[in-house]
Parts: sequence; C-alpha cells; structure tokens
Amino acid sequence: MPAGPDPQDGVGAEPEVVDVVAAAVLAVPGVHDLHAGVSGEVATYLPGRRVNGIRMREPGCSIHVVLHWGTPVLGTTDAVREAVRPYVAGPVDVTVEDILPPGSTGSAPAAL
Repeated sequence: MPAGPDPQDGVGAEPEVVDVVAAAVLAVPGVHDLHAGVSGEVATYLPGRRVNGIRMREPGCSIHVVLHWGTPVLGTTDAVREAVRPYVAGPVDVTVEDILPPGSTGSAPAAL
C-alpha cells in the first residue's frame, strides 16, 4: 500500500491564519517585508516554526512592517488593516519598524 502524504510536510494542509495574514500584508503596495521587532519579540509561534512580524492575539493582532522609501505611512498602514480585516477579528495594530533606504533593493536590517 503506498504511503500517504507526510503530515509534517504541510502539503495539502489548510494554511494557518497567520500565514494568510502575512501574505495579505506583503501584497500591500509599499510594504517591503515583515519585521520581528527590536528584539525579535513580534512573532507567532507554530509547531516547528515562527512567523516573524505578526503576533496573533485574541482578539486582533499586531503587525510590524518595513516600508519602501517614499511610501505614505498612514495610507499604507490603513491599507494593511484593510487587507487583513477579512481574516482578523478585533483591533489590528500596525507598527512601521523601518523604511528601506532610497535606491536599496536588499533587505532592511533584521532584528535578532
């Protein structure tokens, strides 16, 4: 009898809410990346991994981001809230941790 999919590999598994929220945030124009906070304290822990930059709460969540240079901060943070509203009940706190310098295509410094 052939072996079924390994439940540990995540194939065919429903995505976690935090993964859907992360994808929605990263799809917002002007958002470069998620940021784990000054000391790496902003994260959601899942079995065997962590999702940096998003801390799920009940209710709501905290989202920490890095923006591209020239991106309007208030408009972008509002867009992030709207992007995750279908997936998160309660308050959505958005913090801009860093702004990618002009002309940079690399990553902003990551928190440890």
